[in-house]
Amino acid sequence: MKILKSIGPSIEPWGIPQVTCLQLITLWAWSFNQFSVRLTIYLSNTYFASFSMMLLTETVSKASLNLREEKSQRNQSWKAIFISTYSDLGRYIRYYATLKKAWDDLEKYLGQRCPRMIGSLKESVREEDLDAVEAQIGCKLPDDYRCSFRIHNGQKLVVPGLMGSMALSNHYRSEDLLDIDTAAGGFQQRLGLKQCLPLTFCIHTGLSQYMALESVEGRNKYEIFYQCPDQMARNPSAIDMFITGTSYLEWFTSYVNKVVTGGYPIIRDQIFRYVHDKECVATTGDITVSVSTSFLPELSSVHPPHYFFTYRIRIEMSKDALPEKACQLDSRYWRITNAKGDVEEVQGPGVVGEFPIISPGRVYEYTSCTTFSTTSGYMEGYYTFHCLYYKDKFFNVTIPRFHMVCPTFKVSTARMETNHNEYAVDEDEDSTDTDEYEDRRRVLDIPAPSGRCPRHT
Repeated sequence: MKILKSIGPSIEPWGIPQVTCLQLITLWAWSFNQFSVRLTIYLSNTYFASFSMMLLTETVSKASLNLREEKSQRNQSWKAIFISTYSDLGRYIRYYATLKKAWDDLEKYLGQRCPRMIGSLKESVREEDLDAVEAQIGCKLPDDYRCSFRIHNGQKLVVPGLMGSMALSNHYRSEDLLDIDTAAGGFQQRLGLKQCLPLTFCIHTGLSQYMALESVEGRNKYEIFYQCPDQMARNPSAIDMFITGTSYLEWFTSYVNKVVTGGYPIIRDQIFRYVHDKECVATTGDITVSVSTSFLPELSSVHPPHYFFTYRIRIEMSKDALPEKACQLDSRYWRITNAKGDVEEVQGPGVVGEFPIISPGRVYEYTSCTTFSTTSGYMEGYYTFHCLYYKDKFFNVTIPRFHMVCPTFKVSTARMETNHNEYAVDEDEDSTDTDEYEDRRRVLDIPAPSGRCPRHT
């Protein structure tokens, strides 16, 4: 095997601009029709180091593919491939390595956990396609957004959506990551959402997350948010915002990290956006109760203050428990506290209209919801069970305290310019536990602009 010596301190002779503190490269190359590269880089520029690694990895991949093609293509040198790749993707030197890793990690994870979602991903777009979209909407796209679409052009409008799902008894949300053409078609110029580009879309609820392409109407440039119309404003442009990211890079990579590290559960081949606090677990005897929570922006409003949360509870009996420990849930007790310190106690039979039986090794899970007129609150309590073998024996099982906090939000500048006296709101009344089966449909309706935060029990 022939060893190729270091090429020198600059790659300018290849037509690539010199980058600071660059000393390249030790390479191992062709042997037995296999192409491999061993790379040692000494750089102070971290972005370029990661980017160069990624480019050379792709160079190896492309050169290996060329071995299977026609002779003229097979003879293309690794240097030519590297130059071509750098010329095409060089503008994304700050983002490419990070986003490519995020996409690779996500695809690997989905391939193992929910493979049907992989088929909805679209191939990358070209620079010319992104330039055409910029000309169409009259705004520049941020480089991190462009870079991501050079890797994958979002996904098809299918269910389940790549950006997570949420389901209640009569409410379902699943967000697709929009491809560039669909996003451009939904670009907004109307007041309240001026110069905002949709990133996601739910075909069931119409919900989208938007990215602000300019600093207008109180938004920061490239900020990402859920829109939240002011339900009491006379001005339709009064749209509040629940902030979900400060840039596309941060928004996408933080979501991927939660998915691939198990922060979001996979349920029925879908990513569900429940957040589980590892400390939110309580064990009483042989029974363990854990809780995950989620905020639903599409059922919430800032004005009037109505913040909607759902929680998923898992009740599990140890598989090592004795058979005579089998029991049935009779009732629940909740102690609910809002951000003002107001406390309300709620008791009721069963959970969501059911009285589950728990036996060794069995797991029971259910989803319910609650609302607050404050931006945060917490719940805790206990379930009362009776033993199946000793029917006169009752005992309580602790439900750990779990907190619910809505995302950071911004109030519409259109509303701030109006007379706040027009909208007198009583914020003292809070909403509570909504386990009652017969009330579940009613609690999911977005309240009419009555000036009060509705109460559901």
